[in-house]
Amino acid sequence: MSTPSQTVGPFLHIGLPWPDGEFVVPEGTPGAVWVRGTLTDGEGNPVPDGLVETWQADPDGRFDHPDDPRGAVAGFRGFGRSPTTVDGQFGVLTLLPGALPGAAPHIDVSVFARGLLHRVVTRIYFPHNDNMADPVFASVPVERRQTLLAEPAKDGYRFDIRLQGEGETVFFDV
Repeated sequence: MSTPSQTVGPFLHIGLPWPDGEFVVPEGTPGAVWVRGTLTDGEGNPVPDGLVETWQADPDGRFDHPDDPRGAVAGFRGFGRSPTTVDGQFGVLTLLPGALPGAAPHIDVSVFARGLLHRVVTRIYFPHNDNMADPVFASVPVERRQTLLAEPAKDGYRFDIRLQGEGETVFFDV
């Protein structure tokens, strides 16, 4: 029998609800795009009991947070939380982030899932930006950088997350 101290997975939907869920911005917000993907395990199977959490700057590269060195800007929370579906799908409706000082525009991502005692953390970068100017992106081996790039899709972007195995998404120690 699993208990909360043994695994995170089965308890995510119960213990970590977020009132706005996948809506970083409300539907109908001008410029809003979906960032959607599939969370898969090491064998490529969908993870149906995962949670994908995002946090990002606004389109001007600012945070509604007192730690923003340029001063907090009110009005854009920048946070989303999407439980995965039975087929591992997740998505957040957001605005594309702006560049931060010394960093390319990106979305920070935390993943919680069965078998993980701690979250794993990655980033979503966008192919139309100069990502090589970002020291974090540039530090990733060339052959693994594609796991950090979203792909343009019909109504936004696609970003699949593979927890381990061939094509594993790059995760960062934070």
